[in-house]
Amino acid sequence: MTTPWTPGRIAALLGLLLAGALTGAAGWLVLDLWFPAGLLLALLALLGLFLGARIAIGAGAGVGAAAAGWFLSYVLLSLPRPEGDFLLGSSGIGMYAYLLGGSVIAVICATMRGPVEGPVSASRPRG
Repeated sequence: MTTPWTPGRIAALLGLLLAGALTGAAGWLVLDLWFPAGLLLALLALLGLFLGARIAIGAGAGVGAAAAGWFLSYVLLSLPRPEGDFLLGSSGIGMYAYLLGGSVIAVICATMRGPVEGPVSASRPRG
């Protein structure tokens, strides 16, 4: 069962893309500021964003839009600046933990089932 692409749904997905980019940029900056606590804070912010996107849209497409914005912020912040340095420094394990943790959270939120979808049954086909 697919949901039709209405203008409101498209606007919501674009809003989630923007929210993902802003949350990602804030997470990347907090990560280097307070390393152990900053990593936990950034991952909790991603969990809230991805879970909220899943509930708001009702499908994995909301999580996909938010995750695309989150990853887009990483790509844009890791490009070299004209001065020759980077805005994001590769400060060890924190950056990789944030990338891996955010990806795992996005996959979990995109593939989970809601309470209205009912339990999975192998004896009868969905439809």
